[in-house]
Amino acid sequence: MSVYTDILTNAGLGTNAGHLLATVYDKYVEFALRSYPWYRSIADKRPVNPTSPGTSIVFNFYADLATATGALTETTDPNFVQIPATTTVTCTLNEYGNSAVVTRKLRLATLSDIDPAIADIIAFNMVQSLDEVVRGVLVGGTYVIYENSDALKVYGAAGAARLNVLATDELKSRDVRAATTHLRKLSAIPRFGNAFAGFMHPDVSYDLRSETSNGDWRAPHQYTAAGNIWAGVIGEYEGVLWTETPRAYYTNDGNAGAFVHRTLVVGKQALAEAVADEPHVVLGPITDRLMRFRPIGWYGMLGWARYREESIVRIETSSTVTVA
Repeated sequence: MSVYTDILTNAGLGTNAGHLLATVYDKYVEFALRSYPWYRSIADKRPVNPTSPGTSIVFNFYADLATATGALTETTDPNFVQIPATTTVTCTLNEYGNSAVVTRKLRLATLSDIDPAIADIIAFNMVQSLDEVVRGVLVGGTYVIYENSDALKVYGAAGAARLNVLATDELKSRDVRAATTHLRKLSAIPRFGNAFAGFMHPDVSYDLRSETSNGDWRAPHQYTAAGNIWAGVIGEYEGVLWTETPRAYYTNDGNAGAFVHRTLVVGKQALAEAVADEPHVVLGPITDRLMRFRPIGWYGMLGWARYREESIVRIETSSTVTVA
């Protein structure tokens, strides 16, 4: 008669040896899926010659004189004109940061080397958090184009409002043309040759690319070397070099709770940045009695402001594929 030693609780098959088996874990722990932080890269204006350190910095703009198109009279001395007053933009600096504490027990008992992972998580939290701060500054711009009831409406026009954006008011080519027309009308300077930079959510990209054909888009390799193609860049269309990012802001504040996406088209000097202390990872001091708690975090003191409103256009639309 054969007697089996197995892992089953079955008297007919012999002795149960399940206590000799253990669950196996992979010691390599993956990180969450992450999207690339884009918005801070728009900040291309910084203080040139600040008077002193401070909690805010004021940028000044000269205004041009009115054109003088009248002919001079030979024997008349023309009147003097006053140089226009400067206009200002204020960039306020704030402290930003976050921190965590790793216990000694966790470090001793964990199955994986947790210190490098926590440092990576903290560093990503830094860039992700600051990117959202910058995005909040950019989406508050003055110049807005709306899709309202399948009609293009420019800020200030009758009915042009976020609350009038329907769930069916997706981004269209005419909205992009209106945005670039507006930027050029205000003498905004393109960021890439003759192209402005655009940032849209993948849902919005789906609608725009569904409306157009592939022949309407210039692929990235057609206007830049392959090694210089940015992650997320999907091509150039209607004078805009487009980047897809899931970080593009949207929320359900349209008509009847429709989701409204904020698509941005920007030129040079759209955003100013002032830095007193560049954000960085900080290893805090171990101050507890038994030296068990190790702090790690990040800290920075800096700020952003829209520098040239004329260089930012926001397009507010819905998307056919956005769901709660």
